[in-house]
Amino acid sequence: MLLPSPRPHSGRFYAMPNIKQQKKRVRTAAQERLENLRFKSTAKTLRRRLEAAVTDGDADRVAEEHKRLVSWLDRAAARGALHKNTAARRKSQADRLASSARTSS
Repeated sequence: MLLPSPRPHSGRFYAMPNIKQQKKRVRTAAQERLENLRFKSTAKTLRRRLEAAVTDGDADRVAEEHKRLVSWLDRAAARGALHKNTAARRKSQADRLASSARTSS
């Protein structure tokens, strides 16, 4: 009985395909992956900034950071970096965070 051979790979990535269109797809997929990572990472950073503004108790900064975060999440969902329900959930969490800052101050 023959065992299935492992896929050939070099380092972290699998071997490059031979077909021209598939080579292009590998390149574009890598670019899209990096772009999606940028959207996700920036969303996390903006959330941390919102949390910092809430802990500082600065109402103007909370409003500004909340607006930037919601706008960024909408943009990320529109281009497909985040699922629309994930973006909606994170916007809801940001709303609760921002409103808790308004009620406590």
